[in-house]
Amino acid sequence: MSKSWQIPRRKFLRGLGTVAALPLFESLLPVGKLLGATTAAGKTFPTRMAFIYIPNGANMAYWTPQTTGANYETPYTLAPLEEFKKDITIISALDNNGANELGDGGGGHARASASYLTGVHPKKTAGSDLKAGISVDQIAAAGIGDQTKLSSLELSCDHGQRAGTCDSGYSCAYQFNISWRSESMPMNPEVDPRQAFERLFGGADDAASKEAKAKRELYNKSVLDFVLDDANRLNQSLGGNDRRKLDEYLSAVRDVERRIESSEKFVIELPPEQRQLKMLGDYNFEAHARLMMDIMALAFQTDATRVSTFILGHDGSNRPYPAANIAEGHHDLSHHRNDPEKLTKLAIINRYHMMQYAYFLGKLKSIKEGDGTLLDNCMVLYGGGLSDGNSHTPENLPMVLAGKGGGRIASGQHIHLGELTPITNLYRSMLDVMGVPTEKIGDSNGKLSEVFAKV
Repeated sequence: MSKSWQIPRRKFLRGLGTVAALPLFESLLPVGKLLGATTAAGKTFPTRMAFIYIPNGANMAYWTPQTTGANYETPYTLAPLEEFKKDITIISALDNNGANELGDGGGGHARASASYLTGVHPKKTAGSDLKAGISVDQIAAAGIGDQTKLSSLELSCDHGQRAGTCDSGYSCAYQFNISWRSESMPMNPEVDPRQAFERLFGGADDAASKEAKAKRELYNKSVLDFVLDDANRLNQSLGGNDRRKLDEYLSAVRDVERRIESSEKFVIELPPEQRQLKMLGDYNFEAHARLMMDIMALAFQTDATRVSTFILGHDGSNRPYPAANIAEGHHDLSHHRNDPEKLTKLAIINRYHMMQYAYFLGKLKSIKEGDGTLLDNCMVLYGGGLSDGNSHTPENLPMVLAGKGGGRIASGQHIHLGELTPITNLYRSMLDVMGVPTEKIGDSNGKLSEVFAKV
């Protein structure tokens, strides 16, 4: 994608060491370039792309609709998405062949993560000689990342080792990352909401950004206090609708700040070396996940980035979910051996994760862009690198694609591809929509015309 789609506009609020990117305002568009105006590609707004990863496979009996097309009955696991039925596409029969053993023995969880966005079977090593593939998000970031403040944004709910062995001789780097800039360089995700927030609102000058952050912490100030004068000046030049949009945006920023502050209170008395977001004490998975999703939504709303990945849980995670009344570890339950009780509890976890996804879709749909919403201009793929955690099967993956991709996706249906199809075919089509076409990703052998209209 070139920069030709962009409409000249004021993009930032600025203050000492602080840069707050802004949504697009109709009031500031040049005459003749109102929101109805389109580019040669028929676009008015940029398309954003996100990948949300779930671990340990799924109970597919409760996931997959019994019929295809638009009139399917929503199964148990997908029930939280009922209100978004016209915004989602359920895709069955996608395959992640790179996660298969292929002669390497154990290590299904590490392979599932490393191959998920790359389509490449990772080299089995516990050392520094990593080898996977370039992931679809980083292909997009390389093509369009220079048009935004952040080329991409990588987030996670799980701290993890970045070295050593985590899964049957595979490096931990494989298991805790899904984004790869090169064959040997994973993009370690940010787990701390504070640090993710600072990436969005820090200035171009690192020294000034650190000074501003220190002052905010010392005087209990908001980032908005540093850009307030600029915001007030901007407000005077906006129309009524855009003033409301600015107010809603600033309120959303402050809400995220307050929730970050609240999440940090329970660790304030811990020793400094233990103050990273801890998975103990008052830790709340749902609050953490939704806070990170709100940060991702802000990044998309302001066009701070158009590419993001988010790991809800790393593959092999044994997190319990007391909020869903599940005391056992997720990984333990995924090795169900067809035990009906374990399978039921696994489905409950799957549905609980889906509730977090539904929250994110609701957030995107609540943000207006022209005559539509931010969700209309997004592609948010939700799923994982395994279908069955018991046997580490990477066939017929659990997969939901949300958003209309700027009008390029015929959403609102369940599509069964008929035969196993590389998930990388889906990625090639998504990259076409992003304006970064590629001939090959991992094991791709085509595109998904069933889901996407022709470019």
